[in-house]
Amino acid sequence: MEFDILKEKFKPEEAHLISPLTLAFIGDAVYEVFVRTYLLSENKTMKVQKLHLKTVAYVKAKAQSNYAKAILDLLEEDEMAVFKRGRNTKSTAPKNADVSEYRWATGFEAIIGYLYIAGKTDRMNYLLNKIIEAGEETKC
Repeated sequence: MEFDILKEKFKPEEAHLISPLTLAFIGDAVYEVFVRTYLLSENKTMKVQKLHLKTVAYVKAKAQSNYAKAILDLLEEDEMAVFKRGRNTKSTAPKNADVSEYRWATGFEAIIGYLYIAGKTDRMNYLLNKIIEAGEETKC
């Protein structure tokens, strides 16, 4: 059997059974690819080191925590449940991250992972674009 990452997804009820840290693991990767792709589309001639620094500004725990707070009112019931599970999961924060920010970031990543795994890519893109808007507004 051939596996197609873009087609083979879990049903939403199956995605809810996946641990929040596993959803965050997938969400972290999906979010970083989204951010890198967005930044590259806006800065085609920028050097990789500068692209990396811009990416870090979006993907660090503090930024993800802020973006989670920015989209909290937009979350649907199932997304809020995933966010709370992710935020409340016990995990060890890295030395360079505040524990509260890290937990919010984990909840944020869990939402992205859930939406990706459940195949809700339109919804995921909507929320990710809201985050890009929020990121652009904070630069001004």
